[in-house]
Amino acid sequence: MSNLDLFVVNVALPDIGKNFNGASLDTLSWVLNAYAIVFAALLVVAGRLADRRGHREGFLVGLFLFTLGSTLCAVATNSGFLIGSRVVQAIGAAILLPTSLALLLATAPPEKRAQIVRLWSAVGAVAAALGPAVGGLLVQASWRWVFLINVPVGIIAIVSGMRSLPEVRRPDAGPWPDLLGAVMLTVSIGLLSLGLVKGNSWGWTSGSTIGSLVGAAVLLVLFVAQSARHPAPVVELPLLKVKAFTNSSLAITLFTVAFSGMILTCVLWCQTVWGYSALKTGLWLATGPLMVPPLAIAAGPLAKKVGAGPVAALGNMLFAGGLLSFALRAHLNADFAGQLLPGFLLGGIGVGLALPTLTASAATALPPHRFATGSGIFNMARQIGAVLGVAIVVVILGTPHSPSEALTAFQHSWYAISAMCVLAAVASMLIRPGAAAPAPGKPEQMGQQRAAGAPVG
Repeated sequence: MSNLDLFVVNVALPDIGKNFNGASLDTLSWVLNAYAIVFAALLVVAGRLADRRGHREGFLVGLFLFTLGSTLCAVATNSGFLIGSRVVQAIGAAILLPTSLALLLATAPPEKRAQIVRLWSAVGAVAAALGPAVGGLLVQASWRWVFLINVPVGIIAIVSGMRSLPEVRRPDAGPWPDLLGAVMLTVSIGLLSLGLVKGNSWGWTSGSTIGSLVGAAVLLVLFVAQSARHPAPVVELPLLKVKAFTNSSLAITLFTVAFSGMILTCVLWCQTVWGYSALKTGLWLATGPLMVPPLAIAAGPLAKKVGAGPVAALGNMLFAGGLLSFALRAHLNADFAGQLLPGFLLGGIGVGLALPTLTASAATALPPHRFATGSGIFNMARQIGAVLGVAIVVVILGTPHSPSEALTAFQHSWYAISAMCVLAAVASMLIRPGAAAPAPGKPEQMGQQRAAGAPVG
């Protein structure tokens, strides 16, 4: 549901703006970013709570909150109400995502875990592939239906989960998670996004813009310090010593900057420049994601043969090539098949190689006692990338005053996010198989380990 929701909402964004008295792009961006920011900040906290309370219970609570948030979004009367409802959705999704993967990994034998992660990613990719087309179809009735579609799915999943999900929990899960750290991270990412999105209208040298960016940096430093001393931090810093996990997380952040930027730019280009309907836009946009599921499965044997790093790097470079194709082929006369389709096909191959390979690389580098927490950190990195991708696109696009200005702005956006793919490819090449982090000790034991120079997991 969370993957489907992401793509559906992107396609619906122009119609939401029209319904809310022509809301500006920087305001509408918070429909996407409020969700992503809260999702990112709470993922690890939710994972730790699930370790304590049980993954089955956490999964069901997440489903309930996501379904409730979807209902509230569907009845929103203004942009503020909608953004607030997206926060409720995000809380549910933050609980739902790490517990779903943790349930799978905890019940799978070690030799099957990489394959399980790829299948899990493929299921998400199927939802992503269906998202644009489903969203375009639903928007024909009303943008509100893009949220209502989650309600029956959520109810069925809750009933099914109550009957069939196994209970998995860690009775020795340790202290309560760092809620203060989660607040610091939320506000830090929010201030960074606010400063970037509002920079054009506020002025890049204005006190508001500088204050937002400086505040984000200060809170980030405080967040790292808080994570270093808290017994159950949002980001467990010793996990970052697992190089395969850290490099996979860095690569996925850069990849997602480009991916989220690509989705937003293509939706806006098709609907606001070419005048396509939401349905036509959604059907065309589905061409790229439809290539991901089979490639996600095929990438597994290739990664085993040559390594995860080269496969993910190749995928990112192909994705960068698809984005460059957009920039070089685009012109104002509407022609998706001639202008954007080649880039979507090339980029779809790249996404199919990069996304599941990076996900599997990060997950299999984790120690078993940190499946939920580690997957939360990894997916937190993805959501931070999504926030930055949307913010960067909003900054570069600005407010074009003519078709030729719009063409130039979109081309610059595609060049910028293709550069992020190249950086993601570089980060991917740093991925090397390594030992998982050791099991954590009690706080006083961790201090003794640090004093002795031993790694702490």
